[in-house]
Amino acid sequence: MDTLRGMNEALKYIEDHLDSHIDLKEVAKKAYSSEYHFKRLFSLLTGITISEYIRRRKLTEAALDLKNPHEKVIDIAVKYGYQSPDAFSRAFQKFHGVTPTLARNPEQSLKAYPRMSFQLTIQGGNEMNYRVVEKEPFKIVGVKYEVEMVNEILSPTYENMIMAIDETKMKELESVSNQESYGIVHASVNYVENNEGKTTFDQYIGAFTTKEEAGQYATLEVPSLLWAIFEVEGDWEQIEEHWMRIYTEWLPSSSYELIEGPEILANKHSKNEVWIPVRKV
Repeated sequence: MDTLRGMNEALKYIEDHLDSHIDLKEVAKKAYSSEYHFKRLFSLLTGITISEYIRRRKLTEAALDLKNPHEKVIDIAVKYGYQSPDAFSRAFQKFHGVTPTLARNPEQSLKAYPRMSFQLTIQGGNEMNYRVVEKEPFKIVGVKYEVEMVNEILSPTYENMIMAIDETKMKELESVSNQESYGIVHASVNYVENNEGKTTFDQYIGAFTTKEEAGQYATLEVPSLLWAIFEVEGDWEQIEEHWMRIYTEWLPSSSYELIEGPEILANKHSKNEVWIPVRKV
């Protein structure tokens, strides 16, 4: 499978360049994909960002180098991309729990983050109902949140986002929906990953609409895109499980890749659809 082989080639490239600058565009090329697709797929498959993975691997190797008494801390810091011994020391202590100097003690316990590899696992065999459709531009009008995600933990949480919208606003948002046969939609967009493993994105909770007047609500303008749209039945737990299957089972085995754009859950009662923006590869 090209996706599986490509992901492992990307990991090999990272291992070969831990002691130099790692260009994520080049890493993505090894995986036969765009940078956006690679970064999103990696984080969804592993539960951490690619930047955090690289950081952990570098600090693991740095700890091994520190066992050599002939290597200076400043040289090891520069080797793994840190601009100063202080910056290296802070990152090292945060990961290992001790300073680089203490790590030189042969009896000092340190953390190790082993190299990853991707393997094909045959699971389930459950059917997935989907269609691939090109949609004209549309809008999502609703409440907007700026969300931070570290190690898959969200701030604010989805529960807090939903609870902050009272029933009156929810009904008002449902009433502006005039484009699709759904009530409330959830859209995540503008994913940005930093070098510390933190991801930020915008979360909209609102409705599809073509109406011009947004009133007190934020508006997300969605351009014309190709969408893979999956039908999902059940409660929130089943939706999350199905959503993960889309990324871990359908996407790696399909002839499509993720492109930058909103990832949407549209739901009304027990009928749900997951929308992801894709392109043919």
